[in-house]
Amino acid sequence: MRIALALLITLVSASALNLGYLTEHNAVKELPPLSAGRPLVSIRLLLGSRRWLRGFTVEATGWLLYVLALALAPLSLVQATAAGGIGILAVMVARMTLTPLSMRERLAVGTASGGLVLLGISLAGNHRQGHDAGNLDLGLWIGGSVAAAIIAVRSLRRFLGGGAAFGTATGLLFASGDIATKSSLEGGGHVLFVAVLVACYGFGTLVLQAGFQRASPLTTAGIATLLTNALPIAAGMTIFDEPLPDGWLGGVRIAAFAAVVLGAVFLAERKHGELGESAEAAPLAST
Repeated sequence: MRIALALLITLVSASALNLGYLTEHNAVKELPPLSAGRPLVSIRLLLGSRRWLRGFTVEATGWLLYVLALALAPLSLVQATAAGGIGILAVMVARMTLTPLSMRERLAVGTASGGLVLLGISLAGNHRQGHDAGNLDLGLWIGGSVAAAIIAVRSLRRFLGGGAAFGTATGLLFASGDIATKSSLEGGGHVLFVAVLVACYGFGTLVLQAGFQRASPLTTAGIATLLTNALPIAAGMTIFDEPLPDGWLGGVRIAAFAAVVLGAVFLAERKHGELGESAEAAPLAST
């Protein structure tokens, strides 16, 4: 019953998060270019938009529900369920924008969703909580993720496009925030973990908004969602010692990760013909 309740809460959380993302995307299109290198200016612009504040409120509600689910179930199980948000996001984009998905987008969502189904199968019969992660392991994981996010913003835009690069950075930061959240819950709300999760979610939100000005919500939030959910599952199996299933289920989980990554690649390749190139051309200050 506890696991079932956590999964139900997670699905509601994913729906709220994606509705918040779409509302935020519509709001930031009307704002001047946002820069992750000028956070105070960008924050003032965002807080001055009532539509964006409504979207952020819905997103924050989804995150609180996610925290509740984490308190009830293992990290990998919650993340595997939350990863279904990519399918929810695709449906919302098509219905709310009245724009049908392209063949590439449908292929990306289908591939990623198939990977998420495989993730769910790989979790069958094995829900061991694992153990608390060591501070050194956590520090290395989160520090490496933050460094990779900076590299994504600085270097990947020319190869993947702004939306994909910023979505990648957002996913890395949000995943670190999720890991810090789980550590905070299991470690009695350690002040360091709380500070890390606030920083990761806060800066990740700002990077996501900058990405929304450069690409469609499915590209930016879709890649962010995939990484946000896949990376903590990997962390669960490594630093939290949540076991990789034995036998064929272990192979299924590996195949699931491959499908999720491939789905993200299909989304990332859609870098031309997105939102205005003027936003893409505006250089970001270093993050």
